[in-house]
Amino acid sequence: MTELVLIGAVVFLIAGSVKGVVGIGLPTAAISMLTLFIDPRTAIAVGLGPVVVSNAWQIWTMGDIRGTFKRYWLFAVALGASVFLTVTVSADVSERVIFLAIGISIVTFSVLHLNFAMPPMPDRYDRAAQVGFGTVAGILGGLSGVWIAPIIMYLSARNLTKDEFVRASGMLLFIGSVPLVTAYVQQGFLTAELGGVSLLLVIPTLIGFALGARLRQRISNEKFRKVLLYVFLLLGLNLLRRGLF
Repeated sequence: MTELVLIGAVVFLIAGSVKGVVGIGLPTAAISMLTLFIDPRTAIAVGLGPVVVSNAWQIWTMGDIRGTFKRYWLFAVALGASVFLTVTVSADVSERVIFLAIGISIVTFSVLHLNFAMPPMPDRYDRAAQVGFGTVAGILGGLSGVWIAPIIMYLSARNLTKDEFVRASGMLLFIGSVPLVTAYVQQGFLTAELGGVSLLLVIPTLIGFALGARLRQRISNEKFRKVLLYVFLLLGLNLLRRGLF
């Protein structure tokens, strides 16, 4: 367990720094790196503490929690329900399926951020879109622990302001993490011991976030983001390879 704490500390220091510099990619970076050393279920489990805390902090600092939930409650309900159900029904799936799910999530995330534009979505389709994208996000999240790609697709199609985008994505990421934690505890994937490790990893995550925020002032944010996304893409493709072969 000491080895897991040391590996996790290094990984979440890096992942926290990534989020501090570019504002995205904490679970994407952490899970993709952790799966190089440990099995995917354990990687997802130990990442839950940092993910929950970082997203709770994000929505708290952005404000308007009630208004944001009122606008996206359908997405939140579909996401939460499908995350919980997916973990429950997929408890016995092989590691190859999980690798595939993580790989698909990370590759999609990378491609969306590198060069992608969603067509605008008319208001009349919003309710159906929230249910549809929320369900897809929950299925991916339940399998892989990463559900940001469908959230980005939906929010991009709604043409939101930057603040509204950050506020809504933070809320939906946080809401998805709560049933994920609950289901992981229920299925025995998140034990008391792993839960303790996960909480400890909040510390290097926050340190990394602070370092990344300071580093952001000294480097080209756009160039760093592009390099980072290509690294994510390679990591995601490697996970797809591990799932297929």
